Parts: sequence; structure tokens; C-alpha cells
Amino acid sequence: MYIRTYVNSDLPTLIRLTVETFRLFYEDYVHPLLGDEVFQHQHGAWELDYHEEVPTLHDPQHKRFVAVAVNEREIVGYVSWRIEGGPHHGEIVLLAVASSARRRQIGFNLCRHAMKHMKVDGVEVVEIGTGDDAFHTAARMLYEELGFIKIPTAAYLMKI
Repeated sequence: MYIRTYVNSDLPTLIRLTVETFRLFYEDYVHPLLGDEVFQHQHGAWELDYHEEVPTLHDPQHKRFVAVAVNEREIVGYVSWRIEGGPHHGEIVLLAVASSARRRQIGFNLCRHAMKHMKVDGVEVVEIGTGDDAFHTAARMLYEELGFIKIPTAAYLMKI
């Protein structure tokens, strides 16, 4: 496995990988949790949202970057990051690893890659977010293994 910079021809694969990665979260966790009305309002177009968001992730002029993990000519994961939100502040925006390639340190290596590049660009503090649900257990373990500090937070939704 090696990590390389994003190229435009990666886009369809990254969109598919993102949708594949987060399908179970939205369909098996968020939808039952929120119910039909709130889910449709908040996340009813979640797949389309990724089709619109992923193309915007790599924009070096605006300090947004993507790196992909490749195994035998196949993309098995990617990380996106940006430098913004305050002086010396960076954020890992999206991390996705193909289900067939998980538990092989790919996510770890992608995050380290992003943080190495952010440090070169003057970033001193890196932010990453994830859910506190069962689906995101592996992500939380990864981020804690990388040295991130979990900050308790709560978000609430209600249909009125």
C-alpha cells in the first residue's frame, strides 16, 4: 500500500467509497434513530450530499487536500484535510477506508500522512470529528491511538 496525492480521475471512486463507507451509518443507525420525518429533513439526500461534497475536498488554492491509499492499483481509502478555522489550525474532514481493507492500519497511515503535511504548512492543532455511536467505535479508537483527545459534546434535534 502506498499513499499518493489525489488526481481528478479518482473522483468517481472516492464518491463510491464514501457512500459505501457511510451507508450503514445513515440507513441502519441515523434513520431509525431520527424517524422518517426528521431523517428526511436532515439526511434524506445524504448520498447526493456526498456527490456534491467530495468534488470540493481537493482545492489546494484554498488549502484543501486529499490523499489516497492505493493497494495493487486499487484505491482502498482516502483522507481529506483543510487548513482553516484559525491560526495554525487544521481539520481532517473525511476519512474513508474500503470495508475489505479495514484493520490494516490504512486509516492510521492516512491520518498520519495528513498530519505530516499539515505540520509542514504550520498547523499546530488538528481537529477531527466522529460520532459517539457504535458505528464509529473503530474511528474513535483510531483517533485516540493517534493521540487525539476526545471532547464530550451533545447535539439535539426535534421536529416541531
